[in-house]
Amino acid sequence: MTVTEAKLALICDCDGVLIDSEAVAARMLVHELEARWPDCDVEPVVLPLLGLRIERVLEMAAAQLGRSLSAADMEAIRHAVEAAAMQAPAVAGIAEALGQIALPKACASNSFTTYVRTVLARTGLDAFFHDRLYCADSVASPKPAPDVYLAAAKGFGLASTACLVVEDSVTGVTAATAAGMTVLAFIGGGHASESQIGALRAAGAAHVFDNMAQLPALVNQWTQRVTAESH
Repeated sequence: MTVTEAKLALICDCDGVLIDSEAVAARMLVHELEARWPDCDVEPVVLPLLGLRIERVLEMAAAQLGRSLSAADMEAIRHAVEAAAMQAPAVAGIAEALGQIALPKACASNSFTTYVRTVLARTGLDAFFHDRLYCADSVASPKPAPDVYLAAAKGFGLASTACLVVEDSVTGVTAATAAGMTVLAFIGGGHASESQIGALRAAGAAHVFDNMAQLPALVNQWTQRVTAESH
């Protein structure tokens, strides 16, 4: 397939890129686990796991701390985290940035479809994505596997090289890179820190940025480069 400017697409993660929910989710995860394991220092274990499916975060945290969680506990914690995250605001400047980008857009998330559909509708961001939502409950394997990104490319009828991704976690960058896509890493959310830059680049991010006002120019630069390389 020849890559042309008319056949390019932008794919965005949800939590931490569209919705500033990762810090909220992290606080609720820590709260729920501390309530169950009051003698454990939970936060240093949980924070590096952000970006993985909630169930995977819980499994890994329990293993590292030598504890266990029942299926009922895991379900209750997931619902508590999603309920908290559903109240989070859109990432500052994201609507304005997306409005300046002419490429068709999809959302690829490690959250469940019902949650993603709800938060995008509540913030009005659904207008940019419509039904182009690819979530953990609709693919065989969640991030860091590339499945959601490959599904998004297939939905567009595009090669992976024709898709630009915006991610905020090492898990997500790893997934998009494995799918063969160029990745921009955003560190401007409430949960982000400068210390993430090296880890995101090591995972495959082509560029790291901290303000959504920069996104239209970054997308334009990528579009021009890919279009030129296809000729």
